[in-house]
Amino acid sequence: MTLNPSGASRRKEVRRKRRNSNDFIKPTDVVRVKGSYDRILLVLVVILTLFGLVMDFSASYPYAFSRYGDSFHFVKRQALFAAAGFVILFVAMHFDYRWLRKVSLPVYLVTLGLLGAVLLYGIASGVAQRWIVVGDFTLQPSEIMKFSLVILLALYVARNQARITNYRNFWQSSLYGVFIPVLIIGLTCGLIAMEKHFSGTIIVFLIGMVVIFAGGARKSWFIGAGVTAAAAILALITFFPYARERIDMWLHPEAYDPQGKIWQTLQGLYAVGSGGLFGVGLGNSRQKFLYVSQPQNDFVFSIIAEELGFAGAILVIVLFMLLIWRGFVIALKAPDTFSSLVVIGLISKVAIQTILNIGVVTNTIPNTGISLPFFSYGGSALLMQLGEMGIILSISRYSYQRE
Repeated sequence: MTLNPSGASRRKEVRRKRRNSNDFIKPTDVVRVKGSYDRILLVLVVILTLFGLVMDFSASYPYAFSRYGDSFHFVKRQALFAAAGFVILFVAMHFDYRWLRKVSLPVYLVTLGLLGAVLLYGIASGVAQRWIVVGDFTLQPSEIMKFSLVILLALYVARNQARITNYRNFWQSSLYGVFIPVLIIGLTCGLIAMEKHFSGTIIVFLIGMVVIFAGGARKSWFIGAGVTAAAAILALITFFPYARERIDMWLHPEAYDPQGKIWQTLQGLYAVGSGGLFGVGLGNSRQKFLYVSQPQNDFVFSIIAEELGFAGAILVIVLFMLLIWRGFVIALKAPDTFSSLVVIGLISKVAIQTILNIGVVTNTIPNTGISLPFFSYGGSALLMQLGEMGIILSISRYSYQRE
């Protein structure tokens, strides 16, 4: 039996375009895997969001009742954001992702302006000034910037792929592959650092580096980038007392009053440690009763570990691992450089935040404000996360099947 010559040549042409062109492949040229969006990713997103709502309520109702007189205060708002987020996800997954190429720069510039507005008109929580008020809601521009930076860098790499991967010309590949994108990342991180949002600064920096690394930049430069990042962190610790104190509390917790600034870290560890193998039962946490500060936010994982135990904590980690794995599968099958890097950037954001959040809760790294995707309370973060998953699902509709 012989292959249809026209079909074979068509598949060869698709592979040739994939290797030699930065332009997207038309949907009519794509060899589809399923003919629609990636259902596995969608199911994982729905499970994580609904699981997050359950744990958000379980973790938050004592604090919500204590502060607002309404045990459902946080979960009602989070459920509204989740509903709006699913609408955004549904719209995004039917949206032609190629339009992102046209709006990447404007979206980035607008978000950059919002970061500037935070410095002038933002509201603070503790020492960090991260939010601006929009009507009845607060908006955190740094959450939008994570997305904006990904699509801008993806467009930049796609347009300069030949220069970036021209390894015979050291200066050209270094200029276009490292120096220019690092300047963009540095400008963005500088504005976020001025908000005293150091966790956000680290996350944005790491997301940006992942995108340019995946884009084919000279790998030798990343050693220098690591040294530069270490130097920047040392500078933050040296010149910002807030950052220096966080490091000192992590290294020497015994030197601090257990009922003072180290309180949240200790109570979070008590919650994790008291969960045992299968936990104390859903809803039965003791640490959420005004011991763990605002348990619906950055320390929600400690309540998960207490109520569902080691088994529940592992289940959450496995769900995130499956989501990240599915994202990279979609990235590998994406029809062009731009869409592949968008998926890598957005799914890496989830991976980075998850790793850092769990690291903070278990005191593996210094305590700083890092939310757990889909679980931590926060409207703007949840809307962005679901919208980003919708974009990944949209890209999955144009998947190219390797043969």
